[in-house]
Amino acid sequence: MAQNEILFERAQKTIPGGVNSPVRAFRQVGGTPRFIQKALGPYFWDADGKKYIDLIMSWGPMIAGHAHPEVVEAVQKAAATGFSYGAPTLGEIELAERICELVPSIEQLRMVSSGTEATMSALRLARGFTGRDLIIKFEGCYHGHADSLLVKAGSGLLTFADSTQNAPSSSGVPQDVVKHTLVLPYNDSPALQEAFRRHGDAIAAVILEPIAGNMNLIRPAAEFLTAVRNLTQQYGSVLIYDEVMTGFRVALGGAQSLQGITPDLTCLGKVMGGGMPMAAFGGKKDIMVKLAPLGNVYQAGTLSGNPVAVAAGLKTLEIISRAGFFDCLSTQTTKLMTGIKAVAQKHAIPLAVDSVGGMFGIYFASEVPTSYTAVTQTNLDQFKQFFHGMLNAGVYLAPSAYEAGFTSIAHDNAVIDEIVVATDKAMQTL
Repeated sequence: MAQNEILFERAQKTIPGGVNSPVRAFRQVGGTPRFIQKALGPYFWDADGKKYIDLIMSWGPMIAGHAHPEVVEAVQKAAATGFSYGAPTLGEIELAERICELVPSIEQLRMVSSGTEATMSALRLARGFTGRDLIIKFEGCYHGHADSLLVKAGSGLLTFADSTQNAPSSSGVPQDVVKHTLVLPYNDSPALQEAFRRHGDAIAAVILEPIAGNMNLIRPAAEFLTAVRNLTQQYGSVLIYDEVMTGFRVALGGAQSLQGITPDLTCLGKVMGGGMPMAAFGGKKDIMVKLAPLGNVYQAGTLSGNPVAVAAGLKTLEIISRAGFFDCLSTQTTKLMTGIKAVAQKHAIPLAVDSVGGMFGIYFASEVPTSYTAVTQTNLDQFKQFFHGMLNAGVYLAPSAYEAGFTSIAHDNAVIDEIVVATDKAMQTL
């Protein structure tokens, strides 16, 4: 029996489903999850010693490549002086200052340990600031597993979501909680306008992924973003950009820098921690001062601003700020998508691709989807076959058709060529 199978069987005895995050269980694609023992650059190795080109990069954070020597050195140096203090540090200030420089809409920020904490706290802050209860989210957008956000959520929940408009995507979420959450179709400006016409004075916030990544990669239409910003300003609601995934991943200033939108609050994570547990939420000072200890909106965390995570984050932001980094990352990701698309055309397989910065989407459909409904209508059976074909050829894709993929600066031309060759082998079996 292979080591991956042995470990999976063992894991299921003490860990629900054998994994600590549902999508890792391979439930959508079938088969045995790969248990990873080490990673370097664009590669990782499983428990059986098989090498894979990694196209999830820890679901986004590893933009500089796995075990980047400068990040490793920064983490080692920080760890040598202590893992956690439960008290303020200089590094927290430096990281906050750097983020505020890179994302000008953020005047102040509060650090937390996960994207879920960031979005949950941002919503509480928006409600405390406005004195209102209602929030608007969009179908297929995943903002972590806080109760009020588990309605028509994407990511691993997309497969299990109830078809009822406002039904929770998870058991254990009271209807009394989600009744304060309005769910609208992504990219549907008229629906948003109607929601504000009916409920505008009660809407505390609109939260959205400015480029969706949890129902695969879905771009917003320009007119949709304009409507979101104009309506939230008109009705005094808080616009929350969930850039946990897109922040420092699609561009140095995040998706908002590409779209020309200035949100009121922004949630960050993933890249900002360089692979360590780290996230943040921040925005306008007049909103942020409502947080304790200055205001009456409470938020706290034992490991918030952890010094080892801060060190990894600071060094990662330094690396990605270097001249030409994002030009190179975007070029390589586009090159990868072009190569995969060309192979699909060679084999007469309907396939669409898209990418922004170091984030990409592959869709077994004739065109790139623009909504949750369109994503669910892509060819899931073909994706499953393709996933396993690529896995056998040594390329690790997200084990779900509803997840975006990620590259790193370590995915050079030779790596891209390897992936394209693997794609050709995999598509011969479809």
